[in-house]
Amino acid sequence: MSVEVDVMLQEAKESIEAAQNYRSELQQRLQGLNQARKQVRGSSGQAREALRRHFTELQAATSQLLTERLATLLAEVDTIEADSVKPLDDCQSLIEHGVGQADELLREGEAALRCGLGEKEDKLGSFTKKAMHIQLDSLPEVPALVDVPCVSAQLDDSLLGLLRERVTRLGSVSSHPPVQIEELQERPGGTLVRWCKVDEDFAAADYRLQYRRSGSGGSQYEDAYIGRDCEFLVLHLDPHTDYLFRVCARGEGRTEWSPWSIPQTGYTTLAPHEWCPGTEGYILSSRRNIALRSDSSQSRCPVLYSNAPTYFCGQTLTFKMSAAGPMDRRDSLGVCVDSGRGEESLQRDQAVCISTNGAVFVNGKEMTNQLPAITVGSAVTFDMEVVNLFPISNNNLSEGGNFKLRVTIGSGNREVVFDWLVDQAVDCLFFGCSFVHSGWKVLVF
Repeated sequence: MSVEVDVMLQEAKESIEAAQNYRSELQQRLQGLNQARKQVRGSSGQAREALRRHFTELQAATSQLLTERLATLLAEVDTIEADSVKPLDDCQSLIEHGVGQADELLREGEAALRCGLGEKEDKLGSFTKKAMHIQLDSLPEVPALVDVPCVSAQLDDSLLGLLRERVTRLGSVSSHPPVQIEELQERPGGTLVRWCKVDEDFAAADYRLQYRRSGSGGSQYEDAYIGRDCEFLVLHLDPHTDYLFRVCARGEGRTEWSPWSIPQTGYTTLAPHEWCPGTEGYILSSRRNIALRSDSSQSRCPVLYSNAPTYFCGQTLTFKMSAAGPMDRRDSLGVCVDSGRGEESLQRDQAVCISTNGAVFVNGKEMTNQLPAITVGSAVTFDMEVVNLFPISNNNLSEGGNFKLRVTIGSGNREVVFDWLVDQAVDCLFFGCSFVHSGWKVLVF
């Protein structure tokens, strides 16, 4: 074939490959559109169902409340009527009895007047005695109308106006949640979740973060955090397992929460930080991330190391103090190249640490810079990054190592930054703690 044909063939192959790539990209965009359409239609359906369910429940509850209130008011009318009519009925019975006696007396008087002279004296005497016994001048008292209850119902027409005003402001529909998750960072045994407001007009008083295992239809979301911060480290997650995270917010002065953000999938490939079990003088939690110094020894200050070198450069290692005991200059919290057995403190070679009094030690030597003393609630952080790696030489060995790490130790509102020279290149480090006195309790994450 000629050169022109070869060129045309090559161009045709390139055009076919470009067309295939173009079609693949378009198909991916179609999938993205389908997912977007599914999200719009699915969320719209959920919103409709939520609105119908809420208003149906509200209508039923309102009807029930009105029915119960009507029954209560009618019962009050029945009680007043019964209590008021009874004395009137009693008075009526008394009057009707008097009318009966008067009728009988009239019949006897008229009969006495019509009788013959022989009987007249006896019947007139009997009639006179009976008339005196009845006491014709004694009449029962009938209450005046002003003294008799006149039942009425007082109804406040303003309730309908108030109800109309509240109903017109009941509920809202939004196209986007006011907050969204913006970043998920894997951490040892957990995930750091960061979120932000996307609605600048929404004044958030609190945020609420939830999570659940992904792909498990039966699992429910669990609360991980409620507060004002815009990030939270969710711990105790299984490595290499997907979790769904979502966040919502509560406005200033409101009790209800906003709609949830779009769930985001996060995971961690990093094993959780754990203390090494079996060290004398320390009690560990079930997850081995909390250590308690259980007894004191004035002569010994045993070091509790991590179960494995799980701290990697570029991460943040945090020690959180949940209880404190008496301080000692030999106390230490920090990281080291190896988990040397028999060491009395981390204030040794190939380790950097901070004492409970705030002193910082690098390879066993105390720095002039000092951090605040460690107390209950203190959080001590270690951040490290590789500065450079240069070959071993006599000069380098005299400087104490050939691998340089830049270390930042933070405690309270202060931090110390320095370069740490170690004898070997390392990509993962152990961490440890040592306390002379009992009572110290430390969480690592």
